Amino acid sequence: MSRILFMRPFLVTCLGAVCTAALALSLAPAAGAHAVPAPAAVPRATSTPELPGSTQSLPVPTPGAAAPDATDRDSATVPAPRTLGVPARTVRPFSLLGVVWDDAAAELHGRVQVRTRATGTTRWSDWQDVQVHNDDAPDLGSAERHGSDVRGSTSPLWVGDSDAVQLRITPETSNRAPATVPAGLRLELVDPGRTPRGLRGAHADPPAPVGTGAATASAANALLAPLGAAEIPALDQVASLADIAAAGLLSPVSPARAFVGARPRIVTRAGWGADEDLREKAFTYTDTVRAAFVHHSGSGNDYSCDEAPALIRAMYRFHVMSNHWRDIGYNFLIDKCGTVYEGRAGGVAKPVMGAHTLGFNADSTGIAVLGTFTDTEPPRPAVDAIARLTAWKLGLYGVDPRKMTKLLSAGGNRFPKGSKVPLHVISGHRDGFTTECPGLHLYSKLGAARVAAAGLQGR
Repeated sequence: MSRILFMRPFLVTCLGAVCTAALALSLAPAAGAHAVPAPAAVPRATSTPELPGSTQSLPVPTPGAAAPDATDRDSATVPAPRTLGVPARTVRPFSLLGVVWDDAAAELHGRVQVRTRATGTTRWSDWQDVQVHNDDAPDLGSAERHGSDVRGSTSPLWVGDSDAVQLRITPETSNRAPATVPAGLRLELVDPGRTPRGLRGAHADPPAPVGTGAATASAANALLAPLGAAEIPALDQVASLADIAAAGLLSPVSPARAFVGARPRIVTRAGWGADEDLREKAFTYTDTVRAAFVHHSGSGNDYSCDEAPALIRAMYRFHVMSNHWRDIGYNFLIDKCGTVYEGRAGGVAKPVMGAHTLGFNADSTGIAVLGTFTDTEPPRPAVDAIARLTAWKLGLYGVDPRKMTKLLSAGGNRFPKGSKVPLHVISGHRDGFTTECPGLHLYSKLGAARVAAAGLQGR
């Protein structure tokens, strides 16, 4: 793999051993889909962030379904009545929900609907559809699935501060077979935790990292921002060339021949208030970044930009505590105002292995726009942010956003394992997997995003 290093000076903010450890991680050669222990770091003394969060897990009974006998006990599905769900009930406050089940390979065919009650009121929402198929996932056979009981799930839905819920599931019926649903259905209700004082929307001033997990997550970006920074600042195109070193790349290529877009402002994990005790501590990297997959989160559009950090915290908790992934699945997230957020830990410039496009997580980065764009146009600031982010991230690895590339499939429902698949460098999720994601309206904007990203690189 070619390595790129420019002798152009750049700022490194050090804090004792943290700088040394972070620099070693930044310049270490990346290998295919391997885990790297998080660097040792010295925690900073400060007050504990007010971000406990919680998950309530409610079993979904299947009345009328016969108890499985010895031969059926390990079945991925169980017989289902015409409708099933959770009756209206008062619960502890939550803001995001989703349905999970035991076997990640099983599918829930049918319609899932919920209604919720705003906290402290008697006002119930209308019935809302939950996006049934959540196709973002770790690759089959990946380290993320080894030793973990990865679950299947719907997409998570943001409902706002609520203290009561009702769920109904209408399984899909067929003349050929009785209706079934995946075994082990549960309704997950996620409280993202209180937003720390000073952390509001895109403009954040959170507490500094507390504990090793928070400090090492921040140290992975040590060449880009000080330890504990709430954001990685924007840079112009010339200054952004220094970020190639932060990506861990070394090469004799002249800066005059490099095409790296200006770095966008990125809200860090500290900035959106990630609880670093939830995730696995090691960072996992792939060889390089050859493509970017664009997603919509499927979590609905009923959120404000000030709520985006809480939405991301809730999605992070859902991915880890409910789906049993090692961390949030996406490498980056973008809200409706165009703010870019760091996703999976390990360094925004580095080739961090995500869990976003089943079959093509290696050598790619995953970008989720918060919202659902099946029937709704994506906000212009979010589409513009896709172009800015990909111009920078793909530019670090010498990739032209207008081109095609070939990725090796790890297996999925569209391309068999081992096949070399030609894909756009900026692809929608549906290009690598049979799914509606990222929604027709966002998908239709990707052609223009490719051209815009290339222009921002100076091509």
